[in-house]
Amino acid sequence: MALRVLIVDDAIFMRTVLKKMLAEENYDICGEANNGKEAISKAKELQPDVITLDITMPEMDGVTALPEILKASPNSKVIMCSAMGQQPMVIEAIKNGAKDFIVKPFQKSRVVQAIENVAKK
Repeated sequence: MALRVLIVDDAIFMRTVLKKMLAEENYDICGEANNGKEAISKAKELQPDVITLDITMPEMDGVTALPEILKASPNSKVIMCSAMGQQPMVIEAIKNGAKDFIVKPFQKSRVVQAIENVAKK
């Protein structure tokens, strides 16, 4: 059965890029969210296997949303998405329960590797 993935990013372009990459690898894109608040409710509703979570978003950023997402969907594995230069926030997110991170612009091989890695944890 395909892993169910929730994609969280405020940029529709980035969500589209990730969706296309993951669909090509036969992952099930079960939902999308464009900020941390939406991500919490979608995580609660969908209970995805994996969540890709952008760090910088309006309303609520990924680092702030992460603990709430893990409460709402405790079995989900979270992969943080960051631009270069956000290392301190990535480290904080990993300490708070994120399982991996990927850097923008996304490289398909790295995205797939991250999902496969966290799926095994």
